[in-house]
Amino acid sequence: QVQLVESGGGLVQAGGSLRLSCAASGRTFSGYAMGWFRQAPGKEREFVAAVSWSGINTYYADSVKGRFTISRDNAKNTVYLQMNTLKPEDAAVYYCAQAVGNTSSRRLSDYNYWGQGAQVTVSS
Repeated sequence: QVQLVESGGGLVQAGGSLRLSCAASGRTFSGYAMGWFRQAPGKEREFVAAVSWSGINTYYADSVKGRFTISRDNAKNTVYLQMNTLKPEDAAVYYCAQAVGNTSSRRLSDYNYWGQGAQVTVSS
């Protein structure tokens, strides 16, 4: 059974930065793409960023491109989301997810394991 545990959420002022981490266990981490999604109150869960199994290919939602960076350390079984220049509209619960394969995807249905979520609050 795969376990994903997020950390690093919290409260930050608009314009500030946070780094989320997601530690994975349970199966070979390096064989699978990883993604970050977020869900704000009253809204559907949406794609934020994804990284391929190797870490070479990354993809971002237009709303975070240029501000967020996804990366992974396969030796540590951990994926990161560096969030800079945060805006109030970035506030949400952020979820780490592991894909069914090694190719990154924007689709929720392509991910079969999910973390419990990390709250990010951005004050204006």
